Amino acid sequence: MSIQPLISEKTRTSDAVLRVLEDAGIEMVFGMAGGHTGRLFMALAGRQNSIRTLTVREESLAGVMAEVYGRLTRKPGVIIGQGPWVLGNGLIGTMEALLSSSPMLLLTDFSDSPGFNLHGPYQAGTGDYGVWDARQAFGGVTKQVFEANDPTTAVQATQLAVKHAMSGQPGPVAVLYGMAGLAGSVGPDSRPRLYATGPYLPTRPPPADPARVAAAARAIASAKAPVVIAGNGVRISNAYEALVRFAEGAGVPVVTTASGKGTFAETHPLALGVFGTFGIAAANAAVAVADVVIVAGSKLGASDTARENPALLDPIRQTFIQIDVEPRNASWTFPSEHVLIGDAGATLDQLRDAVGADAARIDRGKGRVETIRKAEGYFDTPEYLSDKAPIMPQRVIGELRRNLPDDSIVTCDAGENRILMTHFYQTRAAGGFLQAAGAGPMGFAIPAALAAKLVHPDRTVAAVCGDGGFAMTMNGLMSALEHRIPIIVVVFNNHALGWVLHGGGPFAAEFNDFDHAAIARAMGCNGVRVTDPADLAGAIQAATRSDLPTVIDVVTSLDVSFRDVTSPLAD
Repeated sequence: MSIQPLISEKTRTSDAVLRVLEDAGIEMVFGMAGGHTGRLFMALAGRQNSIRTLTVREESLAGVMAEVYGRLTRKPGVIIGQGPWVLGNGLIGTMEALLSSSPMLLLTDFSDSPGFNLHGPYQAGTGDYGVWDARQAFGGVTKQVFEANDPTTAVQATQLAVKHAMSGQPGPVAVLYGMAGLAGSVGPDSRPRLYATGPYLPTRPPPADPARVAAAARAIASAKAPVVIAGNGVRISNAYEALVRFAEGAGVPVVTTASGKGTFAETHPLALGVFGTFGIAAANAAVAVADVVIVAGSKLGASDTARENPALLDPIRQTFIQIDVEPRNASWTFPSEHVLIGDAGATLDQLRDAVGADAARIDRGKGRVETIRKAEGYFDTPEYLSDKAPIMPQRVIGELRRNLPDDSIVTCDAGENRILMTHFYQTRAAGGFLQAAGAGPMGFAIPAALAAKLVHPDRTVAAVCGDGGFAMTMNGLMSALEHRIPIIVVVFNNHALGWVLHGGGPFAAEFNDFDHAAIARAMGCNGVRVTDPADLAGAIQAATRSDLPTVIDVVTSLDVSFRDVTSPLAD
């Protein structure tokens, strides 16, 4: 790769910063103009053919949209806005990016007033006497913070932020621009010199150590009951096809963590669904009897492992093979005999080649899956067809399974509705399910659906949330209308915070009965309220055909709770 200058003529600093984003392949940004970042928005006005600007009504929407863009594309999702509010309102997306390893850029400012930083300036975050400290605050929720108080540093800080957000274990990186950083201009004679962004971008991680791969492959080949645990790292790596190639080539059943749900189609003959605290019995049964456990891109948190119940996972009686891009994650929760440091997709392909294909082993793996499904059940609960009213959540989920296209993407919010979706919704295509499993904030589903639809405009995208989560981000429907993003929003309307209600009682957990469909219609969206289970299929089918955002407000029952789907292993 030849090294070229970034610019060949005098250029406004804000335009040079955007040139960095263009060179990094970033195609859209999210946010609200404010403070000194208004200069970036003014420059974006002339770049709508290369960088689409998605303005939102509140920064939390932009933060989640940026996080999901990064998670789905491997390129940093970008939120742009004023420092205090990117931190305060945009924090849920930033925390999710940090804990879910999504590449993300926070391009924000100090809101400083040069010359008056010691005189109580309005909103300033310079850390001077009497004002807040933006660098320290952003440092607690990002991988790295870069400070830029002059034009050349502003450009270079943006390049380094892109690099750092994508390197190793991805994550969010903040650039704090001072007023002087975004003002003025840069040129070919600026010092330090400014070079094109391409060489700054990280390359794919090197392959895993071949000797370690060979040793792991021998363990898999000799195993009687191996299983793959696929985590969110498979999604971050876009390793969907590599996972299928490995599972089919080696004949190994696949379960996923909750955050990994959607990385492997649950209709595949080697699939057993989500395991762990809120997993399904078939997945937990397969993991419990496994002699070799291949962990691909998962930190194996306490919820995944049913609080580390040795009846589920036990490194003394099971051989662990761990694949992770971050060495610090190796042998973290459990010690692993075989640690493979590398990109999930590339390493799975290395393992597949090393294990080799064996028809008898493949047939044996599929036979194990079929046997476990018959013994434990597999997405076959009778409540999928329940005619009860208020409507059972399982019936709603069953209708989504039956009426959404196979390649649909479903995004989930936090709370009890997410647990029920994780347990009962069967994915039919890789990449078909997305949830906030790192930080787990409410208010995630709608902005996540907006971003997913922008990244995959040809796929149907449905956000599933409770009435609590809907109220937090229903203003996202305004952005959906303004930017012509036809998502579907399904509201489990049980007039309560289900998790809180079932976990402790009704105090501070119950809501009035609001007609969310009527709210949607008042905005200009489609909206339908469903109280009869027989009307669900038609409502979903109509929503998939509409070119407008649609809210389906379903009056749901409180008769099922997270406790009903909690594995006995977690007791």
